[in-house]
Amino acid sequence: MLDEIAEILNRSRPTLVEDALGVVSLFVLLFAGLSLTGTV
Repeated sequence: MLDEIAEILNRSRPTLVEDALGVVSLFVLLFAGLSLTGTV
């Protein structure tokens, strides 16, 4: 089972990096939007 999980992670490594960058950018936009509405 651990071999299967390691194989899946190795196959999907490029998309995992892209997904992580997408999540980080969404959180940055969320916090920027919330801070802008709080200052107006």
